[in-house]
Amino acid sequence: MPGGFYEFFAGGGMARAGLGERWRCLFANDFSRRKAAAYRRNWPGGKLRCADVREVATADLPGRADLVWASFPCQDLSLAGGGAGLGGPRSGAFWPFWGLMKGLAAEGRAPGIVVLENVCGTLASHEGKDFAAICEAMRDGGYRFGALVVDAAFFVPQSRPRLFVVAVREDTRLPAGLVGGGPRGPFHPRTLESACRRLPAAARDRWIWWAVDAPAARNGRLSDLIEDEPGSVRWHTPAETRRLLSMMSGGHLAKVREAKRRGGRVVGAVYKRTRRDEAGRRVQRAEVRFDGVAGCLRTPTGGSSRQVIVVVRGGEVRSRLISSRETARLMGLPDEYVLPENYNEAYHLTGDGVAVPVVRFLAHEIFEPVLAETKNVRAAA
Repeated sequence: MPGGFYEFFAGGGMARAGLGERWRCLFANDFSRRKAAAYRRNWPGGKLRCADVREVATADLPGRADLVWASFPCQDLSLAGGGAGLGGPRSGAFWPFWGLMKGLAAEGRAPGIVVLENVCGTLASHEGKDFAAICEAMRDGGYRFGALVVDAAFFVPQSRPRLFVVAVREDTRLPAGLVGGGPRGPFHPRTLESACRRLPAAARDRWIWWAVDAPAARNGRLSDLIEDEPGSVRWHTPAETRRLLSMMSGGHLAKVREAKRRGGRVVGAVYKRTRRDEAGRRVQRAEVRFDGVAGCLRTPTGGSSRQVIVVVRGGEVRSRLISSRETARLMGLPDEYVLPENYNEAYHLTGDGVAVPVVRFLAHEIFEPVLAETKNVRAAA
């Protein structure tokens, strides 16, 4: 039986959804009132405190958590952000969060596992110094740690690579086979290897190469998740669709023509991006993909436009914004999950979240085996 957990920067509770009903939420925190309202609709029971993490004290945290999840804000670490890093006003929320972890340790309540989730830009932020600062903080706090870059596309038709730092107490005995001798498989890309090499020696000595194999191939495609009659958005007028197509370069228009030739129902995803034209001028382009995978859901606060869906059926091309329910499906949320009625609120909720099946995968492969081993050690003592 998995244990209890705290969920920080909880958003709509997607980490909780991924952990599953066998895990017990002891405490959750988010500063956004709108996200907190969505959390409470889907997870009633009074475990959530809506407040800035700086206002949370260890006295607010009941019991002792086996696991702490923290998807701390990414804006200052994102390539689309301003580059402020861990010194920024948003991503800098890591420090008061980690202060709580140190406070729990001082009270004899150090969590067994701490998980951080953020954008992959964390590895390169300030030439790797921000990632090193996180690792040094964990080392000083009595943890060993390792990281994985997991793309949600392993599980859902959305390209969404994210960094997951998984730390365990330094006295934790890990299951045989869970620690590798070096990087392996798809979850340890070169960017992660480079970030590890740049760590100070004392932090590198605490590094763990988590030995996790790739999951079975995903079956679903983007077209499986698309609504024919969405309730949260409207289909574009023919004129609006023509304008979208006029923003495409020759190469992307060729993709649309090929989709027409294929026949049947072909679904694509479009992002509008600023590119330079032949004269070097910055112009807005619409870029489409028909590979069965959506682009990464991004909120406007991350510096990106909303994603557009294109459906080609024979010679007809229709377009519209991605619906709120479709964004939830791309994050692995079930249709029973209650979304905000306001489209922008729903888009922000899902676009800022963590993909549910990725959390379940990590729980199955790492968290639950580590906790089971810990309980076996205690039982044998």
